[in-house]
Amino acid sequence: MSPLTKLISTLSLLLGTTITITSNHWMMAWTGLEINTLAIIPLISKPHHPRAIEAATKYFLVQATASALMLFSSMTNAQFTGQWDITQLTHPPSCLLLTTAIAIKLGLTPFHFWFPEVLQGSPLTTALLLSTAMKLPPTAILLLTSHSLNPTLLTTLSIMSIALGGWMGLNQTQTRKILAFSSISHLGWMTAIIIYNPKLTLLTFYTYILMTTSIFLTMNTTNTLKLSTLMTSWTKTPMLNTTLMLTLLSLAGLPPLTGFLPKWLIIQELTKQETTTVATIISMLSLLSLFFYLRLAYCSTITLPPNPSNKMKQWPTKKPTNTLIPMLTSLSILLLPLSPMILTTI
Repeated sequence: MSPLTKLISTLSLLLGTTITITSNHWMMAWTGLEINTLAIIPLISKPHHPRAIEAATKYFLVQATASALMLFSSMTNAQFTGQWDITQLTHPPSCLLLTTAIAIKLGLTPFHFWFPEVLQGSPLTTALLLSTAMKLPPTAILLLTSHSLNPTLLTTLSIMSIALGGWMGLNQTQTRKILAFSSISHLGWMTAIIIYNPKLTLLTFYTYILMTTSIFLTMNTTNTLKLSTLMTSWTKTPMLNTTLMLTLLSLAGLPPLTGFLPKWLIIQELTKQETTTVATIISMLSLLSLFFYLRLAYCSTITLPPNPSNKMKQWPTKKPTNTLIPMLTSLSILLLPLSPMILTTI
């Protein structure tokens, strides 16, 4: 890909995200989402591989469907209420349509089918963008409209997402697919709390971005696409793999690491809101995803394959370590002691 194309795509992504986040009018929010969709497609199809082209096609069709649903929802609401303001979504069928559209855009269960496939067909850096930056505009719209949406529907979507994210990740051997199901599970946690405490949703989203970025950049440095590659990368970059293990455990939500903070606060808030049943269910379901995080952490540091592999040996190209990795990893692991300071902002 030429530098000019890459620059235009990156600037368009920034522009689309900024337009959607800062807009109050439905048409402007929709425009920002469309710019985002069109900007990321060249980055997905960059490798010129049939799988990448397939991923780009799937992504375009799914996002176009979700955008059309969102536009239909806003037009229906405007027809019945005369309001184009995002925060004035009061017509019940429009709320239902918008929830569906945002669930499709984010990849919440049962509209998750496209997400692991698109991530698997994308390069690691594009997969990072799809898992983090591309989730920001739909999450912003969800935050602005959360007071109008159906709580029961959102809770159902969140429980289903956490369950499926954990269950489907158990049997995967491709790291991108595992991280895709991890993303679905984390989005479930965010959706569970969005009605009661939107700021806590944002905190969860920020910590998720922090940890996922660290993991993707580390895997991009070691060129890790499968668990078998992850097991052999220990001998090449032991220090990087050690920090990867800690970041994975943080993403799993184990204390005393950063990832424990949002889960602890979400369970506390749900208990305060007298939805102890939901808190118990999502806590139990998070044990499923804990298993595959532990499996990833185990593969990254402890095991070495007992037999030499029969496949062709990889050419030992050593990429320079990204300078962001040490800072992001430190934040992904060590933020829990700062939780009293973080809590003052919520």
